[in-house]
Amino acid sequence: MRNGLTVLEERAASPACASVCCSPDIYAAEVLNAASRVTILAGAGCAGAHEQLIDLAATLKAPVLHAFRGKEFVEYDNPYDVGMTGLIGFSSGYRAMEHCDALVMLGTDFPYRPYYPDGVPVIQVDVRGEQIGRRVPVQVPLVGTVRDTVDALLPLIKGKADSAHLDLMTAHYKRARSRLDKLADDRRNQSPLHPQYVAATIDRLAAADAIFTADVGTPCIWAARYLHMNGTRRLIGSFNHGSMANALPQAIGAQASQPGRQVVSLSGDGGLAMLLGELITLRQQHLPVKVVVFNNGALGFVELEMKAAGIVTYGTDLDNPDFAGIAKSAVLFGATVTKAHELEDALRAAFGHDGPALVDVRTVRHELALPPKLTFGQIKGFTLYATRTILSGGGEELVELTKANLRELAAE
Repeated sequence: MRNGLTVLEERAASPACASVCCSPDIYAAEVLNAASRVTILAGAGCAGAHEQLIDLAATLKAPVLHAFRGKEFVEYDNPYDVGMTGLIGFSSGYRAMEHCDALVMLGTDFPYRPYYPDGVPVIQVDVRGEQIGRRVPVQVPLVGTVRDTVDALLPLIKGKADSAHLDLMTAHYKRARSRLDKLADDRRNQSPLHPQYVAATIDRLAAADAIFTADVGTPCIWAARYLHMNGTRRLIGSFNHGSMANALPQAIGAQASQPGRQVVSLSGDGGLAMLLGELITLRQQHLPVKVVVFNNGALGFVELEMKAAGIVTYGTDLDNPDFAGIAKSAVLFGATVTKAHELEDALRAAFGHDGPALVDVRTVRHELALPPKLTFGQIKGFTLYATRTILSGGGEELVELTKANLRELAAE
């Protein structure tokens, strides 16, 4: 161990190895000093290392994108932030990796190989050595915490004067962020509601130190794109395992361990229905969790996956009960929102209620959440889905899909 870094037992196979000594921190510094367009991909391993992350980005003039689990530790107070990439990310994060000539992975095992750049040196920092190189070939593996590793690297790195890459990517992020924000505009009489507007309103009204949980599926998309972290807020989900119906039980655990904080569960209708009895737990344990149901009457993310695979959607309809009525029968606060102008008052009432509360929000079913990179397979699959849907007599679904997504398609 030297300067907090584990010396490699075996050097990466690269011609550059011959010109440097066997110390991996010096080798990493040489790679970064030789690059002109460095990008940082940061994950949950950056917890407790925000200062080091910002110092490294400032030195390298590097845009910083984050994995979903890293959102709460990375995006706040970060002038180098360019958002997310991956299936639920957006274009600016993807472009920042696409156009780099060196990639630094800090505390992340980001799993989506198609979103990594090709043919560039990768430096990966992780306390779990067995995770390094699982997703992409890594030229310089560094085993250690992000805090200790960056502290050891910074004195070896020459500060960059050229900020062209950073400026281009942060400008791209501003444009992408503006397009996303436009999709969350309030349309007073809109019914059903666009989920972007619901998530943005939750973000605006929630406490500065709120703990958010998000169900696997489309609630994760809206949490990733519209919840803003500030260094005290938390975002919890089943980010590794992708277990359905996670939001409410995780909210119960968070609220029990943090009794003085506001806990908000972003629940899908399918997820809530799977563990509906946990509403009784809220009552029994007197836990003031605030449950917001994104009720689109379907297993929405499954439908997105089916469309991308060219499959006519089936078996995804949900015949939901009156969730607010069930909450009231359990002596919880319950409210139903069917129009946009009703949302803010309902959320304020729920958040201000001294006890558990549920707000059932009727959202658009066929809301598309386009990834930052559409593969040929996905385009082909969607074309097949549309053709097969028409041939099977489902033309109305395509009409609703088009009407629901005119704004997003125009923004893209």
